[in-house]
Amino acid sequence: MTTTAPDAAPRQGAGRAAIAARTLRTDRWWFPPAIQAAGLTLWVAYATFRAFMQDHYWIDQYHYLTPFYSPCVSNGCTPEAAEFGRFLPDWPILPYAAMTLPFLLLFRLTCYYYRKAYYRAFWMSPPACAVAEPHSSYSGETRFPLIGQNAHRYFFYAAVIISVINTWDAIHAFTTADGEFGFGLGNVILVINVLLLWTYTVSCHSCRSIMGGKLNHFSKHPVRYRLWLGISKLNGRHMLLAWVTLGTLAITDFYIWGLSADWFDDLRFVN
Repeated sequence: MTTTAPDAAPRQGAGRAAIAARTLRTDRWWFPPAIQAAGLTLWVAYATFRAFMQDHYWIDQYHYLTPFYSPCVSNGCTPEAAEFGRFLPDWPILPYAAMTLPFLLLFRLTCYYYRKAYYRAFWMSPPACAVAEPHSSYSGETRFPLIGQNAHRYFFYAAVIISVINTWDAIHAFTTADGEFGFGLGNVILVINVLLLWTYTVSCHSCRSIMGGKLNHFSKHPVRYRLWLGISKLNGRHMLLAWVTLGTLAITDFYIWGLSADWFDDLRFVN
């Protein structure tokens, strides 16, 4: 039996291999971040254009209001669309929904999935697994502006309030200008959009933490435990929901834009 003296020096490892190549991957590792960059860029360009268009956002006959203009609180808003009042100045550089759009943007920007997406797609930090990033230093999310990512929970609270407003918009759209019940394709699109927005919002990591955080014994909190389980299942689809809701937001807005511009008529089922 061989023993080692207590004061014997430990054997040093061989060290990491010196590899000059940025990566040894042979697959198309660059394709996912490229697609993400293209998708996010196109969506931001469309949303920015529509937010500052300040037209074709409201269908008075069916009470359809696009989510890009909800709530419409500018003095330039159509009175029928401004259910929460008109108190912001009507400036071309100020979106009609300026009270909510910044919070929605910050909620998505600080979302754990979107952080992963745009860190890889735009900052290449890193662009993919097992691919070295081009930056010589990394400070994490400890300095401005990335330290603001830690405020994600507070933007989640704002997103919940905005989701309530979007829900009211979808409900209100079942009442026509004549005060009667109405139901058309636009209602279907608005309801699907708001349901998916709620699903994306509650699948957020912050919501999961709120439901199950600071608990030592789930057995003593059965309701929160069941909610935490449900949110955890949704959380596994957070990436999918992040992209799907970008799509439903754009589709909903484009449909209302098209109706307002008389490109096509709403398919009506009732009234």
